[in-house]
Amino acid sequence: MTETAYPVKFSIDYPDKPLNRVTTFFRIFMAIPIFIIWGLMGGPSQNNNGTLGLLFFPTILMLLFKKKYPKWWFDWNLELTRFFTRILAYLALLRDEYPSTDEEQAIHVDIYYPDASKLSRGLPLVKWFLAIPHYIVLYFLFIAAMIVTIVAWFAILFTGVYPRGMFDFVVGVYRWSMRVNAYAFILTTDEYPPFSLD
Repeated sequence: MTETAYPVKFSIDYPDKPLNRVTTFFRIFMAIPIFIIWGLMGGPSQNNNGTLGLLFFPTILMLLFKKKYPKWWFDWNLELTRFFTRILAYLALLRDEYPSTDEEQAIHVDIYYPDASKLSRGLPLVKWFLAIPHYIVLYFLFIAAMIVTIVAWFAILFTGVYPRGMFDFVVGVYRWSMRVNAYAFILTTDEYPPFSLD
């Protein structure tokens, strides 16, 4: 799928060889070590990418009072987002590679570093609220993506291949979610996310 011109780029390379049926069958058990790391970093208790809590609220305050978004803070948010996305892609059976804590692998996440002087001071206070229509749509899309992942699990077990249409749909849902997170929680853009899987 091609992406629209939004300041968030997200893609996952389609596997160029058959997926491993054994690791696919036991995926939930194989993910236990990375779950532990994810949990220690606040993974499931936070917003898909670990940006709530300690990282979300200080970012709001820095933008509101100082109009600053320190590069090191942004880099930390970006690397956490990339790491959690690799874990989610592994769990969704999109790739066989075990999630790396520091290497890009086949999951490509690029969020543009914002010019904080051009970001609105007050908008970060309400972006989470303005994104409610996205949350509603994404709720149903995530249910559909979970169903597609279960169907893909069977397809991989029998054929070794993740059907391309299903793969593109799940990646599209993650892309949409990533744009909403960048807008509402990572706070790197004031541009409202498109309602699109592309």
